[in-house]
Amino acid sequence: MESGSLLECSSKEVRPRRTAHNMSSSSLRKKSDLTLVSKVRSGLLRRLLANLQEVILATKLSVLFPAIPAAIVAHCYNFGRQWVFALSLLGLIPLAERVSFLTEQIACFTGPTVGGLLNATCGNATELIIAILALSQNKIDVVKCSLLGSVLSNLLLVLGSSLFCGGIASLNKESPHKEQKYDRKQADVNTLLLLLGLLCHMLPLLFRYAASSAALPHAATLHLSRASSIVMLVAYFGYLIFQLWTHRQLFEAPGDTDDEDVVSVEGAVIGFGSGFAWLVSMTALIALLSEYVVGTIEAAADSWGISVTFISIILLPIVGNAAEHAGAVIFAYKNKLDISLGVALGSATQIALFVVPLCVVVAWAMGIKMDLNFNATETGCLALSIIITAFTLQDGSSHYMKGLVLLLSYIVIGACFFVLRTPLREHANVLNLATPSTNNRVLGA
Repeated sequence: MESGSLLECSSKEVRPRRTAHNMSSSSLRKKSDLTLVSKVRSGLLRRLLANLQEVILATKLSVLFPAIPAAIVAHCYNFGRQWVFALSLLGLIPLAERVSFLTEQIACFTGPTVGGLLNATCGNATELIIAILALSQNKIDVVKCSLLGSVLSNLLLVLGSSLFCGGIASLNKESPHKEQKYDRKQADVNTLLLLLGLLCHMLPLLFRYAASSAALPHAATLHLSRASSIVMLVAYFGYLIFQLWTHRQLFEAPGDTDDEDVVSVEGAVIGFGSGFAWLVSMTALIALLSEYVVGTIEAAADSWGISVTFISIILLPIVGNAAEHAGAVIFAYKNKLDISLGVALGSATQIALFVVPLCVVVAWAMGIKMDLNFNATETGCLALSIIITAFTLQDGSSHYMKGLVLLLSYIVIGACFFVLRTPLREHANVLNLATPSTNNRVLGA
């Protein structure tokens, strides 16, 4: 798979940037023991086994890899569709972490800038692939709910768990204030961008109620959403310039991250060709499992007696980013709160200002009328979550009470969508976003 040995490529390697996302993913990796592999005489077989060791086994989530073939078998032999859904969700967990690892490997050869761009586009590959596949099946509300749930999960669940665990850990230290400190600069930038995204989400909702349908055609909401999406993509492009070039020092992870439980990537352990091939393979598997998830979500909801809305907003985001989220909590517990904030706020910003508007633009190209009107309940939850987060992070210090409030807010929102079984397609009927057969289907049925 490689054009030359890894030693021949070592002169071209560049140490990847230590970003919060990279450090968070590294907390779930483990060192590979290549003693047995090195005894294999065949060079090609030795490199192949070394690749398998580094990509498949060098992660604490390797025990979940069997869920991938199990989901494929369950789909091919027509097992219960709810089992296909559950196994596919489990299989997505290690794949998301491995994509992060592989982008770091490629960054060793392409340099920190290209590596940063790869991380900016592949960091939420699972959500993006699920959204595009759902769009191709005209499941607009699944797209909206899953992306909204990703933002809520990062802001309330991940950040709340990190602040709570970090605050509990700080109680056992000799600090008189029992607080954790962090740099507000990165948090302020992400908060501003999230507020811009909130403005772009609220305007279509307010625009819809600004006048009667006779005076203001509903197509105007769609046009405003598309214009707002372009504005958000421009803002995200500016964010990348700010993050990767002009103010990159604000987004560098702290250097004092030496920890026996953390395996940091100091250089490439596989070649560029192998890394690229593995990245394509992992992305293809994510696309396959995402197709299973989208195709069986209604069946799983009917079988489990819960609404598609709850699955899309709560379950999908939790499972899709479980590896990254676990790393954020681990670093917060070890008093490295800046890394946790970079993971939670960075992912929320990427979803709100990149994935959501990109889905609107992709839907536009596909001839699908997707807008940014997420309905009153969903938009209200998003607005309050961003406001609560902004107030929580305003003073540069944290304790367990702040984390507890965020967690309780997430529980309340989860309870809201658990009991909410009214259809979310009321605006879809007006804009003809779905086919007649799907318009009669209630998401919570």
